[in-house]
Amino acid sequence: MKKFSLLLFLLATYCFTSAQEKFDGLNMNMGNLSRLSDAQTRSISPENFTGAKGKGGMADPVKHQGQRNVANNALQARELGIGWKVNPYILIEPGETITIAEIEGSGAIQHIWMTPTGNWQYSILRFYWDDETEPSVEVPVGPFFGMAWNRFAPLNSIPMTVNPGSAFNSFWKMPFRKKCRVTVENINPDETMSLYYQIDYTLTEVGEDEAYFHAQYRRSDKNTNSNHVIIDGIKGKGHYVGTFMAVGVNNNGWWGEGEIKFFMDGDKDFATIVGTGTEDYFLGSYNFENKETRQYQEYSTPYAGLHQVIRPDGLYNSQQRFGMYRWHVLDPIRFEKDLKVTIQDLGWRSNHRYLPQNSDIITVAYWYQREPHARFPTLPDRNRLEVN
Repeated sequence: MKKFSLLLFLLATYCFTSAQEKFDGLNMNMGNLSRLSDAQTRSISPENFTGAKGKGGMADPVKHQGQRNVANNALQARELGIGWKVNPYILIEPGETITIAEIEGSGAIQHIWMTPTGNWQYSILRFYWDDETEPSVEVPVGPFFGMAWNRFAPLNSIPMTVNPGSAFNSFWKMPFRKKCRVTVENINPDETMSLYYQIDYTLTEVGEDEAYFHAQYRRSDKNTNSNHVIIDGIKGKGHYVGTFMAVGVNNNGWWGEGEIKFFMDGDKDFATIVGTGTEDYFLGSYNFENKETRQYQEYSTPYAGLHQVIRPDGLYNSQQRFGMYRWHVLDPIRFEKDLKVTIQDLGWRSNHRYLPQNSDIITVAYWYQREPHARFPTLPDRNRLEVN
């Protein structure tokens, strides 16, 4: 009884403390959802490119008919007029880069929804904070949202969801102090891309302790040294908040013995944080196997999952492929000066020996840090981004 009373007391104290915290216009949770704020909510979409107050849905289906990315549904809305879904999407031509959001002032992106057509490996998403000329986010749109194999799979987590039929959602908080710019590039030479999207953000003061969001793509195609680098060269103070990893296996047997390693703040030969296996890091166990069905068991939870298992079909889709995520939302990995993250490509061979593998590994690293950030490696070209 005493233990139960103590638990109630601690819970009540936590709720009371949360309710007294100052709301800064950036963080919303169930504990402070009722508190008022001076932050201003805005939203950018093809129906309101600037996010300006009272300026949404103004395209005229008659006046703007035939104007690309001004009234793409003018024909469908011709009998209804202004305000009736005249321009709900944009077109991005082969080789074209379009700025889908440009925001002046201080605030934070709070939610992104988009549903791109075509090959998700060939749509490159970039985010620029304040006066940056080099992006803090540079990732193909599919891998950014946990879809590396150009195939849909449900993903249901706190910071990221993917819903039918191809609805990509990010809830990562992305603060900026002066401005932000978001672009999408279509590197597919053969196909015009259509993009429905919405970027929801707040205009508000940003505290000194708020860091900037970053994400970087890397691929080890038929890895030759069996040690995939998830991220390297991070310089400055920040915290690592997530890993998406896709694995295309090129051998039989269990493939996930590799350990993840976090080298931080001067670590050289030996890392400070070393995991015990791939499935362990992604909060699974024992080969992700359902012991009843003797099959890989997909799962998608708030902070970790094996959300995608692509099984061979006996014909052209001949390889096993997997997608998994681990979000360090409640356990961010903090660093003061530098960070490098690697994961071993390791399986089993005969006589119970480890097998250094030759897998196709795609990762996206997500982290926050103070600017400036170190320049990213050059993004792989279209042939290296292609999955086949």
